[in-house]
Amino acid sequence: MKLSTKGRYAVMAMTDLAGHSAVGGRRAVALAEIAERQQISLSYLEQLFARLKRRGLVESVRGPGGGYRLAKSAGETSVADVVHAVDEPLRATRCAMHEKGCMKGGARCATHDLWAQMGEQIETFLAGVSLEDVAKGRVGAKVSASAEAA
Repeated sequence: MKLSTKGRYAVMAMTDLAGHSAVGGRRAVALAEIAERQQISLSYLEQLFARLKRRGLVESVRGPGGGYRLAKSAGETSVADVVHAVDEPLRATRCAMHEKGCMKGGARCATHDLWAQMGEQIETFLAGVSLEDVAKGRVGAKVSASAEAA
């Protein structure tokens, strides 16, 4: 599975926002600051944040000191929420969601179930990782805990 630039950059930007908001995430952060720190085009971030705002993940603040802030706490916002908000599918199969299969005539390829299961595992993992986990470097601990539980 390959996550597009759209999904990766949205997660990078939202993690930056989570890490640079004041206590409680109530300080707005300008997109120009995020663009500079993360080396992402400002115009691209504006497009991403329009989608994130439509999906209710961020709030915009106008005026001096304006910018964006998280709509919910970083601990309540999963990486999967962010990826889905920018219309990024989390699947590993080559067929589209509305198709029956990936081969001509709608048949499934021999490895379809393998890739479908892997996609479900990725979805479950990303749904269990919050922006706070990423911002505080706790992702490795979650991976280790998941491996030990299995």
